Amino acid sequence: METFTVFGYGSLIFKPPPHVITQTPGFLKGYVRRFAQKSHDHRGTPKNPGRVVTLIHKEEWDLFSGSDPFPNDDTVWGIAYTIDPVYVAEVRDYLDYREKDGYTMETLDVYAIEDAQEKVAIHNCYVGRNDNPSFIGSEPLDELSTTIWKSVGPSGPNKEYLYRLADAVRGLSPDSYDSHLYALEKRVKELDGNNDNKG
Repeated sequence: METFTVFGYGSLIFKPPPHVITQTPGFLKGYVRRFAQKSHDHRGTPKNPGRVVTLIHKEEWDLFSGSDPFPNDDTVWGIAYTIDPVYVAEVRDYLDYREKDGYTMETLDVYAIEDAQEKVAIHNCYVGRNDNPSFIGSEPLDELSTTIWKSVGPSGPNKEYLYRLADAVRGLSPDSYDSHLYALEKRVKELDGNNDNKG
C-alpha cells in the first residue's frame, strides 16, 4: 500500500489531518515561515482576506523583503504526519480541499533528531508559492497585525489561528523558536488589550 507523510508547519500542527498513525516533530533548513498568504476561505473572506503562513526559501524572501527585521537563524519547526495507508486517498483529498487557497504540494527535506543524531527524510508539504494569486508577500508588522486582529472567516478569527500556532510551535521542541511568529503574537495581543481597555 502507498505510504504518505505530510509535513505541517501551520494549522496542521494544531489541527492534524485524520488517520494519523505516527507524528514526529521536525524542522526545515533554508526556509522561513511567514504570514505572507491571503486566506479567503478559512481565516478571512473574499472581501476581507485574513493572513496565514506559508514557507518561503530564505533567498527568495530576501527578494521580497530586504528589510525583514527578523534573524536569519530561526528554524522552521513543524510535525511530520504518517497517514494510515488504508486512508491515503481519502486524506489527500481532504488536504487538497483544505489547502486549496493557493497551496500546492511539494516534497521537502525534513530533519529530525533521533538518538542524538540528525536524520533527514523527504516528506510532502503544502506550500503557497510566491507566484500563486493568494501570495501577498511582506507587509509592515503593524499593518499585518491589524489585519490578523480584525479578520474573521468560516474557520474562526484570524487571531485564534495565530495564537494557536504560536502555542503549538513552542511545544514542539526546546529548540523551536520563530521570531516573526512571536512578534506578531505579541503585537496582536497588545491590540486585544488596547481594545479591552477601551471597552
